[in-house]
Amino acid sequence: MKFFSESNIQKMKINFHKYQGTGNDFIMIDNRLSWFPLDNVALINAMCDRRFGIGADGLILLENDPEHDFKMTYYNSDGNQSTMCGNGGRCIVQFAHDLGVIENETTFSAIDGLHHAKIIENEVSLQMIDVEKIDLNQDGSVFLNTGSPHHVQIVDDVVAFPIYDFGKKVRYSEQYAPGGTNVNVVEKTDNGFKMRTYERGVENETLSCGTGATAVAIAMYHLKETNNTSIPLLVSGGKLTVSFEEKNSCFYNIYLKGAAQFVFQGIWNQ
Repeated sequence: MKFFSESNIQKMKINFHKYQGTGNDFIMIDNRLSWFPLDNVALINAMCDRRFGIGADGLILLENDPEHDFKMTYYNSDGNQSTMCGNGGRCIVQFAHDLGVIENETTFSAIDGLHHAKIIENEVSLQMIDVEKIDLNQDGSVFLNTGSPHHVQIVDDVVAFPIYDFGKKVRYSEQYAPGGTNVNVVEKTDNGFKMRTYERGVENETLSCGTGATAVAIAMYHLKETNNTSIPLLVSGGKLTVSFEEKNSCFYNIYLKGAAQFVFQGIWNQ
């Protein structure tokens, strides 16, 4: 279902940049002059549309912050402002660097609090929020919040698994009402873990999910599927690494690391 029509999309020229982190792609907009219509759901939905728009999993505004380097404001592709996006956080760090807002280190604010990040060679290492609670479900799956809510479930064959149907069912289940949850399935491999994610707000599988990768890594350690505190994860769009420290089932100094790359830039003139 489309949320937009020509009658409810504000006519304006919008300069944008496109970035991607392991296939999780975003429209990036420099909004330091506070000109972007923040509540125009139809506009954001139209820009993210993959057939009639630019195409993206979400839209991110880089905005001024009075105390830190910048503020990140994230919208899902459905046009609604959402919770934290890990790959989006890595991409906005690279975007801020490319704009000259930061050099190779930063502290910025997002909806879930402050984040520290470093650009190391061709990768961005982003500190995620601490995780102090993990819920174990009766079926062996777990639920935790890594800046966004995530259901994590181990499966036998992650490639063949029907992630769309399963993800949609769990996302809209009574267990996670009313806000819903993101849904991850994971399989152990010789070198780490392979995973796929159904993202709420996108309402489909994405090639990668940063908060999901963080949730999977912590869940696998919590379930004693690994003793490692630096965990490689293979997502559909590439490779990520999640590292952390743990004490008394509380996880801190959590870092999500992977590539974040500029794709192209243009002008939206709808």
